[in-house]
Amino acid sequence: LLDEYSRSDTYPTMDIREAQTSVSHEASVGKIGEEQLFYFMSRGIKEREARSMIVQGFIEPIAKELPLEYVLELNRLIQLEMEGSVG
Repeated sequence: LLDEYSRSDTYPTMDIREAQTSVSHEASVGKIGEEQLFYFMSRGIKEREARSMIVQGFIEPIAKELPLEYVLELNRLIQLEMEGSVG
């Protein structure tokens, strides 16, 4: 989560097509960790760029499934949000 006002709603689903299977599911979302930021910044990456890279890494698996025009809009909206989330 990017700030104290953010929230996340998760809707776990599984598509199981095998009768003899045992499965479980969990999801977690949290703030970007200080250790993550330290790792990036220790390699010369500024905090704003590090946060953006972490968020993009989180979003990428979802974005790969969307049509290109949605991905472009999603990236634009994330960038606008990120501009106000640091500093």
